[in-house]
Amino acid sequence: MFTVRDDEPAYAFLDSVTAAEKNAHGNPIDLIASSSVSAGSSLYINADPAVGSTENRNKQHGFHFTADNCIGCHACEAACSEKNDLPAHLSFRSVGYIEGGTYPDLTRLNLSMACNHCDDPVCLKGCPTNAYTKHSEYGAVLQDPDACFGCGYCTWVCPYNAPQLDPIEGHVQKCNMCVDRLEVGLKPACVSACVGNALDFGVIETTPENREQVKTSIPGFPDPGITQPNIRFQQTKALPQEFSRPDSQPIRYRRDDKSGNYEPTVDSEMTGERQWNLSKLNSKENPLVVFTLVTQAVVGAFSIVFLGALLGMESLSAVANTGLAVPFVLALTALQAFVLFLSTQHLGKPLRFYRGFNNLRYSPLSREALAISLFLTTLPIVGLLLLLENGFAGLVTAEFSQGLLPEAIPLESVATLCKALVILAACMGVLGLYYMHKIYRIKARPFWDHWQVLSSFFGSMFSVGSFFIGMICLPLAWFVDIELDDLLIDLLPFLMIGLAVEMLGHVFHARDLLRIGREGGASMHVLKTRFGKTYLLRNSLLAFCLFTSLVTMVISWQLTDPSWLVNLCIIVLGVICLIAAVISRALFYVLVIPTTMPGAFFWKNQGFEEHARETGLAKMPQVGVVDFGH
Repeated sequence: MFTVRDDEPAYAFLDSVTAAEKNAHGNPIDLIASSSVSAGSSLYINADPAVGSTENRNKQHGFHFTADNCIGCHACEAACSEKNDLPAHLSFRSVGYIEGGTYPDLTRLNLSMACNHCDDPVCLKGCPTNAYTKHSEYGAVLQDPDACFGCGYCTWVCPYNAPQLDPIEGHVQKCNMCVDRLEVGLKPACVSACVGNALDFGVIETTPENREQVKTSIPGFPDPGITQPNIRFQQTKALPQEFSRPDSQPIRYRRDDKSGNYEPTVDSEMTGERQWNLSKLNSKENPLVVFTLVTQAVVGAFSIVFLGALLGMESLSAVANTGLAVPFVLALTALQAFVLFLSTQHLGKPLRFYRGFNNLRYSPLSREALAISLFLTTLPIVGLLLLLENGFAGLVTAEFSQGLLPEAIPLESVATLCKALVILAACMGVLGLYYMHKIYRIKARPFWDHWQVLSSFFGSMFSVGSFFIGMICLPLAWFVDIELDDLLIDLLPFLMIGLAVEMLGHVFHARDLLRIGREGGASMHVLKTRFGKTYLLRNSLLAFCLFTSLVTMVISWQLTDPSWLVNLCIIVLGVICLIAAVISRALFYVLVIPTTMPGAFFWKNQGFEEHARETGLAKMPQVGVVDFGH
């Protein structure tokens, strides 16, 4: 247990209060009454089984921040870092600020923020390893770094930038509410260290001494409806109509005259003219660019060929019912296995990849991992059955195939089982892509929270998947001397479907985000300015491929036999389509602007962090910026 000093000041101790029944979100404050957990459970702090005797131990606690009192001294940050022995590049509590007004009447509003131990913790639901737990003791949301494998998904879904991914250690850590201090009746270290009396802590919805407000929001604070956070605010001083952020995010906060609330809007002055910025497409998410595109293409290629063959499409049957089938499936298996391995290298601790299935109840990451793994597992089994089934594979004789099977199993049963597994694999693949899209439907990242993610992923399944079929099957057909003259022409409709679906999603995505504004509109503004020329290139390539595909298909209908020139044109179209898909997916990752708290000019500023890595400042530990890695 935490040791209480003999000279501990009175303000460091928790206050004795009477708790209300429900909080501002309508949830019960008494966490025992709403659960089956024992009231005397131990938190096993540092393996100590002792149980604290703090009053209101099983009530939801939270922070109270009085913005009028905060002077931006960062004493709360320092106290938190000292207590938790944090390196310079991590901080469980951060002080940012926003600025408004004009000289000489300037206003700076400081914001001190840590984990808000929410009623609806999205970090807990998103974490695939089950590293998070919402405790009935104090309502603390605690995270176990030893269970974490460093995927960083919790850092995506949290609107408050509370979970901190340590690139050096390869796992996430965050504010633990100082539960060891709470167990002995002390407030968290950050609260005790606050020199301006801006921070307080206690049972949620109780108004601290000398306070009059317990508001759920403040200028610069994300929408509390996302997670129902347990933090309350007071801010009584007059504020200007508009605030700007000191960091590199093109966001302003403007007061709504009707509600009086400050809403995020696009700061159009920060981005400037249209640029290429192709080098900025390179990011730490590059493995995910490759993983998502290749997985979608593999699922698409497999489903198009074998389901198309089952439906009687002649050119696809020429692939599925000949000696091409087995090497085609093996090629897809190798590709999928490689990108799955690549995705594990994106983790902070790759050898713990198996923990990704631990939260199937809530996490879309766990569900996607399971579905894609089942898809990959089924592929080699389908390949084996294709090898055995005479007439479907054509690589071995019927007598040889039957000799490998028990006498009670006829080859007809193998064919039936093979078709059933083909359908199962296709279903698992499509299900995996659906949960892959659910991973990115994050309220804290409005640029992703749109159905366009689904249209993009399934569009790539058809368009890039069709390209993969041609690039794998044509060299194999030439090697084994099998005619596939009509294959590329028959793949054109699938290519066009994928392109049309993706383009439709982009049109509605841009329209909706620009209409709504906020962080999603800011992302679109950055896309049209900082990446404006790249954006036009992507759109032009997609439109060119769709139009040229239509023209090529019409021309092919007029020809008795497709010429080599038509096939070459289709191959070039596929390459252009792949280039457009890579550009689009890279933009998808670099453009997102989260609904996180404002940072400072240096600390928690994405622009400064990029500058530090480019100039070598990140090599100085005291700068607090490190290169991304394991």
